[in-house]
Amino acid sequence: MSDSHSSQNFETVAIHAGNTADPLTGAVVPPIYQVSTYKQDGVGGLRGGYEYSRSANPTRTALEENLAALEGGRRGLAFASGLAAEDCLLRTLLGPGDHVVIPNDAYGGTFRLFAKVVSRWGVEWSVADTSDPESVRAALTPRTKAVWVETPSNPLLGITDIEAVAQIAREAGAKLVVDNTFASPYLQQPLALGADVVVHSMTKYMGGHSDVVGGALVVNDAELGEELAFHQNAMGAVAGPFDSWLVLRGIKTLAVRMDRHSENAERVVEMLTRHARVTKVLYPGLASHPGHEVAAKQMKSFGGMVSFQVEGGEEAAVAVCDRARLFTLGESLGGVESLIEHPGRMTHASVAGSALEVPADLVRLSVGIESADDLLADLQQALG
Repeated sequence: MSDSHSSQNFETVAIHAGNTADPLTGAVVPPIYQVSTYKQDGVGGLRGGYEYSRSANPTRTALEENLAALEGGRRGLAFASGLAAEDCLLRTLLGPGDHVVIPNDAYGGTFRLFAKVVSRWGVEWSVADTSDPESVRAALTPRTKAVWVETPSNPLLGITDIEAVAQIAREAGAKLVVDNTFASPYLQQPLALGADVVVHSMTKYMGGHSDVVGGALVVNDAELGEELAFHQNAMGAVAGPFDSWLVLRGIKTLAVRMDRHSENAERVVEMLTRHARVTKVLYPGLASHPGHEVAAKQMKSFGGMVSFQVEGGEEAAVAVCDRARLFTLGESLGGVESLIEHPGRMTHASVAGSALEVPADLVRLSVGIESADDLLADLQQALG
């Protein structure tokens, strides 16, 4: 975090970091610089360092400064999607013959990137239960260059002890990458716990309104930040100015939204744990959750994502999704409106038949910020 914001609280940083008033007009919100190229004052005479918007754009710069400040990092980089951010990171960190440890409950798109894309470059990967630090240690090889974790994980809400796994990765000379999408930097700051890289799908809680696709990387190491910036420019999957502006706009209310998401999720979990048709509820806020103590240690609260299993198997779970009315049937998460989905057939179809296959009777909820009473009523009728 920059010195100007290091003493400020999160809510203040979210609103002000990177959001300097426009020097020309005094506009309090950074303008959308919808421009591809910039007039030079003589050959090589760049104004503010801007020459071409793939390399840098003032609206994206504002977002990247904001991202770094929110995660307590030195460098933030914004991409066209979360997977574009992951792709850039992997191609920066890895080469043929290198090895990565990935979670046994990773997001389906991340798994697909490793299984179908990265593996073609001669990069090897293996799966570990990252909620067990010793499982991570056992999966390491002399060629391991990165350990990848999601916490909470998607969609099983597994919790990884970031501090413990960071120590194991450091001892092995590997980088710890933490996908912080489910928590957001308001609830959890992995760099402060020893992580080397934070990954976000900004499509989710950072944007918060289901109207933008984006991704981000945040690091503390200046040299790694430069390497990532080189690859970001060389590969070109950057966040556009309007998308950057939308995420900046969403981040201003991140703290208040996450408080409401968490409060509503706790109400939903309380109801689900008492419902006769629900066989299991997955939520780190439950004392019965195996990662509850770790989550309580490293998270401000437990977030808005809830998964549960229903009696009757796959068809029953699909029927619950189909009967929901206020919960919109759809992929993605983190918007102000509540979503419901069947991971096995939707977001995690790519892991079917693999070690990462999710239970067929699983339903995933992204609990929005509507009236909790209305959300409970909809779930009760959907469950029947």
